[in-house]
Amino acid sequence: MSPARRFAPPDKPGKAAQRIWRIRRKRSNGYGMKDSSLPLARRVLSQQADALNLLASRLDASFDQALDCLLNTAGRVAVTGMGKSGHVAAKVAATLASTGTPAYFIHPAEASHGDLGMMSARDAVLAFSNSGETAELSDIVLFAARHGMPVLAVTRNAGSFLARHADHVLLVPDVPEACPIGCAPTTSTTLQMALGDALALALLEARGFRPEDFHEFHPGGSLGRALLVVGDIMHVGDALPLTRPGDSMSDALVIMTGKGFGCVGVLEDGRLTGMITDGDLRRHMGPGLLAQAVREVMSPHPLTLERDCLAARALGLLQRRAITNAFVVDGDGRPVGILNVHDLLRAGVR
Repeated sequence: MSPARRFAPPDKPGKAAQRIWRIRRKRSNGYGMKDSSLPLARRVLSQQADALNLLASRLDASFDQALDCLLNTAGRVAVTGMGKSGHVAAKVAATLASTGTPAYFIHPAEASHGDLGMMSARDAVLAFSNSGETAELSDIVLFAARHGMPVLAVTRNAGSFLARHADHVLLVPDVPEACPIGCAPTTSTTLQMALGDALALALLEARGFRPEDFHEFHPGGSLGRALLVVGDIMHVGDALPLTRPGDSMSDALVIMTGKGFGCVGVLEDGRLTGMITDGDLRRHMGPGLLAQAVREVMSPHPLTLERDCLAARALGLLQRRAITNAFVVDGDGRPVGILNVHDLLRAGVR
């Protein structure tokens, strides 16, 4: 749309349309280009940053009490809120669920029309409401009280209906919204979101949640690839090329060729003690190679990996040593898998 058309009067102007057009025209220069909004953007960001710092400084023992309540919840966390607080609640529920705290979002309006059936007496309620007077939350709060479910409130109003009926209250500072006309929830939802993240991450730490656990809930996309471990990719069972120190090289070559990895591991008392690669074959090439014993050709103490080693770290080790295969061993040195560098690259590990 051309600038001239963009700022032309509406074809069928009503009062509201005319008013919006006048505002837009007033805020543009003679060429239809809007004045810079950088000062406003910077003020919004600074105002919200100041509010977050204020929230951090005001956190007290009520946070630890709320955390203990959630840690001791036998069921799941029902996260709820209405309007913009509802969008925050849905995101917090997703963050909790992905970091080891089973949670779900329940819409307050739908709860009154059957969705209360999603909740159980073993659950806890985490409710977001800036004013604390959101009428749609009342049925969830009353349901929780009737079934003995703890309620945690995130609100700015300590005297509100929600705060009075909650077991734990996390107060956010009562600060102005960053919206230029003071109407759109902005600073308040930023504070709610940050406090929800703080709860989720404190629970993560308290539960001893590990990167491997995180990967279990995030198998897809770049994050999933970054958290892959060797055990997710390695070949196991009959795929492993294995021989013994006393076997002949002719037998070992049959195994190397049949398994297709270009190497063979050497087992002694069930433990990996050596490995033969194409490089070893070249170094011992001669007319008597096939008659030699495996122990005469193998390289002792090969690189090994653990099952829970991050795939990205394994790729780095293989590339730095310029090798294409490594066996995966358990705590006793017994081989449980084999990993090829091409497996890592096919899995998208970088």
